[in-house]
Amino acid sequence: MAVIADPAFALRAGECWHPSHLKTLGYAWLVSGSLYAAFSRLERFICIPAGRTLVTCTDINAGLYVTYDTGRGDTALGHTMADFGLSLIISMCRTNVGGSVHLQSVSLRRPAPANPEPYQRFFKCEVTFGADRDGFVLPWKIVHRPLPTANADFAQIFDDILVNELAQLTGADLVHRCRRYLMDNLSSGEPAEERLAEALSMSRRTLQRKLAENGLSYRVILDKIRHDLARRHLGSNEKSLTDIAFLLGFSEQSAFARAFKRWQGVSPSEFRSQGGA
Repeated sequence: MAVIADPAFALRAGECWHPSHLKTLGYAWLVSGSLYAAFSRLERFICIPAGRTLVTCTDINAGLYVTYDTGRGDTALGHTMADFGLSLIISMCRTNVGGSVHLQSVSLRRPAPANPEPYQRFFKCEVTFGADRDGFVLPWKIVHRPLPTANADFAQIFDDILVNELAQLTGADLVHRCRRYLMDNLSSGEPAEERLAEALSMSRRTLQRKLAENGLSYRVILDKIRHDLARRHLGSNEKSLTDIAFLLGFSEQSAFARAFKRWQGVSPSEFRSQGGA
């Protein structure tokens, strides 16, 4: 990042972007009857081309409030990816409308840059920096305006394809996201199931139901991660048993030892003495 002279370079991504780059989702976007319908599709199906990226649409008095989250947090990379993503979405709106799209407001989590002019020039409105979320508000008169490229028949065809793709993706993607969150947070202690559900933007009950549909549970995934990581760490002598226990989120070494014997049939020290095999 330090070698790039222009801190707002990611905004230029929209200049060479077309909705069709999103394949089926992009085609569905192009034939939507309104931007409201287009954003409904984007919110539902964005995980197909963009993995853990979340788009959330909320109706407020001023218009449609759209937030964009890549899952990379309030970091330099997260800020750049937000610039990149928002520039693509706004460019997609302009493609559908066939001209300028006047935003009500834009909010970005990134700190205020030394020169905010590139942001104001691209978004064509005042931009608030240091916000809680990355997003923008589209006025209702734009959101509900009929689009010239609307085609209900094609929209239904693309929706059917997307529903099928989502069904194939959801199970594996959910497990991947669960594993990623748990692995990222284990060293801070055992992550609570409620926190995992919150990180995935769903209720605990919904998470339990979706995992059960795949024959899994929070505990099964957590134990599998801990077991795999424990075997890996015990395969070398670089870390003590106490260090491994804390890395896996156990508050005490004895709790780790009991869990490992349940998984492996032998204690951690026995497993290590056997060469980690």
